[in-house]
Amino acid sequence: MPLSSSTRIVVIGGTSGIGLAVAHAAAIAGAQVIVGSRATKVDVTSPASVTSFFAETGPFDHLVYTAGDELVRGPITGYDPELAHRFFDVRFFRALDTVRLALPTLSPHGSITLTAGAAALRGGAGKLLGSSVGGAVIAAARSLAVELAPIRVNVVAPGLTRTPLVAGMPLDQAGAGTLLGRVAEPEDVARAYLSLMDQDYITGNVSVVDGGSVLT
Repeated sequence: MPLSSSTRIVVIGGTSGIGLAVAHAAAIAGAQVIVGSRATKVDVTSPASVTSFFAETGPFDHLVYTAGDELVRGPITGYDPELAHRFFDVRFFRALDTVRLALPTLSPHGSITLTAGAAALRGGAGKLLGSSVGGAVIAAARSLAVELAPIRVNVVAPGLTRTPLVAGMPLDQAGAGTLLGRVAEPEDVARAYLSLMDQDYITGNVSVVDGGSVLT
């Protein structure tokens, strides 16, 4: 279902960072955009809140899920099961619940785009939780693509991106280690989401937007 002025897109987690960039890009493309986040209409940790949000939103064509808390980094020696569960909660468990609750009003010819991370494809010291949750999202999306067809289900896996969640990190130094010499801007990543929504013959796929970091 290519994007047009009649396209309705729901972005969950769209008040900052990548989600906000997706909402802006979709609006510029002419689509109708409904943004949901804890700060506005919906709390993804509350099924009742999500159910109410979709009931109020009504029928729509594309679901984008970008909600996530701050990154958690550290070695296995510092592993904390409770912290790990909280990290997975919004990024994975609540993403699946949001998909479930969106289905009654999502177009059968529409799409779902979830969010992982390039760490899922490479991993590394200190990236245990990031790579694990990203891998889980990718695996879930591939299963959902089969189960929900012809609804298309895809994943965007950004590398390090200049957003409020990583404001304290040495981004310029990290960017120098990519093949393109910089970290991603939210607008770079947003284009991948729009492409997956607009291209109606892609499903079960992963769009990696990382400047080549997984190759270094």
